[in-house]
Amino acid sequence: MKTRYFFVAILFISIISSAFSQSKMSRKQYIEKYKDIAIRKMKDHGIPASITLAQGCFESGNGNSRLARKANNHFGIKCHKGWKGRKIYQDDDSKGECFRKYKNASESFEDHSLFLTSRSRYSFLFKYKSTDYKKWAHGLKKAGYATNPKYAYRLIKIIEDNNLHQYDNTNIKIKEEKDVIEVPIYYFSANAGLYPDPSQFKQLKNPHSSRNIYMNNGTKFIIAEKNDTFQSIANEFNIYSWQIYRYNELSKKDELKVGQMVYLEKKKRKGKPKIHKVNTGETLYSISQFYAIRLSRLLKMNGKTKSSGIRENEVLKLR
Repeated sequence: MKTRYFFVAILFISIISSAFSQSKMSRKQYIEKYKDIAIRKMKDHGIPASITLAQGCFESGNGNSRLARKANNHFGIKCHKGWKGRKIYQDDDSKGECFRKYKNASESFEDHSLFLTSRSRYSFLFKYKSTDYKKWAHGLKKAGYATNPKYAYRLIKIIEDNNLHQYDNTNIKIKEEKDVIEVPIYYFSANAGLYPDPSQFKQLKNPHSSRNIYMNNGTKFIIAEKNDTFQSIANEFNIYSWQIYRYNELSKKDELKVGQMVYLEKKKRKGKPKIHKVNTGETLYSISQFYAIRLSRLLKMNGKTKSSGIRENEVLKLR
C-alpha cells in the first residue's frame, strides 16, 4: 500500500512540474513581449535596447523569477536609500533583502532607465554609442551593477544569440505606448489552472474579515480559497448565491476552484484597454474575467459565440 501511495505521489508531482514548465515564458516570448518597451526607453533615455532586453532576460529568468512574477521587478533593483514605493523581500547577497515592487512591467523598465541615468557611477556609459553593446555590457559590470564576474559576457551572449542588436537602431518604428497591452501575469495552480496574480489589482480594506477584496475595472472581486463554495461566499458577503453565478456567468454545474476570481458585482460592458492580444492558455471566459467584462459583451464585440475558439496572438476588442 505504501508503495502504491509513493508512486501516486511521484506521478502527481510530475504532472504539476510538467504543467508548471508549460506555463513558463520562453526567452523568445519574453523578447517579443518587451522589445517595444525597450526600444522606447532607448529613444527616451539613450540606453541600448539590446542591453535592456538582455538584462531583463538575465535578471528575471525570462520573466519567470519570483521578483518578476510577484513584483514586476525585471532588473533585480533593490530598494536602496530613498525608495518610497512598494517593496518585496527576498534572499540575495544577504537574507531578506528589500527589492522594489512595481505596478506593471512598464514601470520596471522605466525605473531601470532612471536608475542608470540618475546615478553618477553609470554616467560614463552614455559616452558610448547606443550601438556598442559590448562596451555597455562591460561598463555595467565595471560600474558594479552585478557581482557576477561573467556578467558582461552573459549579456553579450544573450544579445548575440538572439540578435538583439537589431533593436539598437534609433530609427526603428514601434507601436505607440497607448496601444501596448500589458499581458496578464499568470501563476499556475494544480487545481485551478491559469489565473491572474491578484497583486496586479487594487486591494480594498475589508472591515468584516481578513479576506482580501480587490477592485478590477470598477468591480469588486475575491480569490476563491480552500473550502469556499458559492453559497459560503454569498453568506459571507450578504448576497444571494444566484447573484454569484450571474455576476461570474456560471451555472450550478460549474465547480469553484482555488485561485479563481469571483466577482461580487456585475461586470462591466467594456474594458479599460481597447484591445487584448491572446496569450497561450487563455480562453474567452478567462479574458472576460481578467478585464471584468461580461462574456456576452466580449463575444458580441468580436463576432464570436461561446463555442468559438481563439488562437495565440489573436487581437480581441475590449470596448
